[in-house]
Amino acid sequence: MLADSIVSKISLESAAFNQKRDYQASQSPKVVRNIKRNVVFPLPLTVSTQNKIIRVDNEHGIGKFRRRRLPEYEIFTSDELTKKFHGRVLEFFNHGCEVHFFMTWIAKVGSFGRREIMAVESVFKAHPNGCLMILSRTMDSVQGYRILKPLLDRGFKVLAVAPDFPFLVKNTPAEAWLDDMKSGKKDPGEIPLAQNLSNLLRLAVLYKYGGVYLDTDFIVLRSFKGLKNTIGAQSIDVVSKNWTRLNNAVLVFDMNHPLVLKFIEEFALTFDGNKWGHNGPYMVSRVVRGVEGRAGYNFTILPPMAFYPVDWMKIGSFFKLPKDSAGWRRIEAKVWQLKRQTYGVHLWNKQSSKLMVEEGSVMGRLMAENCVLCKHVNSS
Repeated sequence: MLADSIVSKISLESAAFNQKRDYQASQSPKVVRNIKRNVVFPLPLTVSTQNKIIRVDNEHGIGKFRRRRLPEYEIFTSDELTKKFHGRVLEFFNHGCEVHFFMTWIAKVGSFGRREIMAVESVFKAHPNGCLMILSRTMDSVQGYRILKPLLDRGFKVLAVAPDFPFLVKNTPAEAWLDDMKSGKKDPGEIPLAQNLSNLLRLAVLYKYGGVYLDTDFIVLRSFKGLKNTIGAQSIDVVSKNWTRLNNAVLVFDMNHPLVLKFIEEFALTFDGNKWGHNGPYMVSRVVRGVEGRAGYNFTILPPMAFYPVDWMKIGSFFKLPKDSAGWRRIEAKVWQLKRQTYGVHLWNKQSSKLMVEEGSVMGRLMAENCVLCKHVNSS
C-alpha cells in the first residue's frame, strides 16, 4: 500500500510546476499549398500545383438528430489534478527535449496494450532525447505509471498527464462547442465521442504549445527533427499526383499556427458526430482546400509515402509472411523503400488491431528494428 502511494504521487504530480518558459509564436511568411512528392529524403521535394478532394462519406450510424443530454465525461471537467496541467507541461518540456511529442488516450488504462507501447517505443528509438506527453486522465494514474515505468527506467522522457480540456479550448472557437456539448445543446452523435474528443484535443494542444502529434497506432521509423508545420496526404490522384485526402494522424505544427486555429474553428462550426471522419481527416482536408492561395499560412503537405505508405485496405499485407520466394523479395524491397522514404507507418488500428504480427513480415521487421524494450514484438 505504501509503494502504491509513492508511485501515485510520482505519477500524478510533477516535482515543480514552473511556468517561466515562454514559447514564441510561429511565423507565417508564405503559403505552401502543394504536395511534396517523389520523396527521397533528405533532398528537396518537387511540388504540384492544384489539389482537390474526393469525398467518400462513410455513413455509419446516420439518422435523425436527437437532442439528448451528454453523459458526464470526466475529461470535460477541471479538478485539482487537471488544474496543474499547464505547469506540468511547461516543467516536462523544460529539460532539453530534442522534439516535443504528444499522443492522446481517451480509453481505459487497461486498453493501453502492446501495440500502443510499440508506438511509444518507436518514438524513442528515433528520438532518444525526445519527450513524449500522453494526454490521458486514465493513464495519469498508478497503473499508467507502471505501464510506462520500463521506459522511464531506461531514461526515456515520457509522462502521462490528465489534460485540462476547458483550459486548452479557452479563447478558441471550440470553447463554445464544449459549453454546448456539456449543456446538452449539441448532439454528440453515434460515433464514439472519444474519437472526436481526440480529434479536438490534438489540435488544442498543438495550438497551445506546438510540437508533434502522433496517433497511438503509428510506428516511427526516422527522426521528425527536420519537420516543421507539416501535414500528410493519405491519398493522391494516380494521374495528376495531386492529393485527394489528408489525414490528421500525424501533425507537426508550431504554437499558435493559423492553420491549426482554422482546424479548430472548422471542428467547432461543422461538428457532426454521426459521420465517421467528418471531424478528422475530412475536416483537415476541407480546411486546407479552403485556405489555399490565401496569405498568412505556412505549411507543407507530404505525400502518402511519408506517413501513410500503405492504404487501410491493404494494411493486412504488412502483417503476413510471403508464400514464395517472390514474396520474400517483395518484402525486402518494401522494407528497403520504407527505411529510405518514410517517416513512419500508420497501422490503421481499426482494420489491423486483431492481426498477429508474423515474424519476418514487413511489420515484424519494422517493429523489431524500431523498438527499445522489444518485448512481445510479434503479437497483436
